[in-house]
Amino acid sequence: MKYVNADIILPESLLKEVQKYVQGGMIYIPTPEQSRKKWGECSGGRTYLNQRNDEIRKNFSAGAKIDQLSEQFCLSCDSIKKIVYSKK
Repeated sequence: MKYVNADIILPESLLKEVQKYVQGGMIYIPTPEQSRKKWGECSGGRTYLNQRNDEIRKNFSAGAKIDQLSEQFCLSCDSIKKIVYSKK
């Protein structure tokens, strides 16, 4: 996160209002809830896991056993069961 001087970005009236609460300190202003990204959207982690889980479901439907999938994907049998039996 980059430091930005409030004198530069805030209107004078708003700056005076903020100075009533914080003088010379640093504050964090979070992004609004509706503009926040979910976990893995930027890095591609969510996409990777969705593709992996889809492949696990496809292999299970094709007849692969849970212990085989567990070894193939390096996951526990319980994790494979959660993926296979979840509603998607």
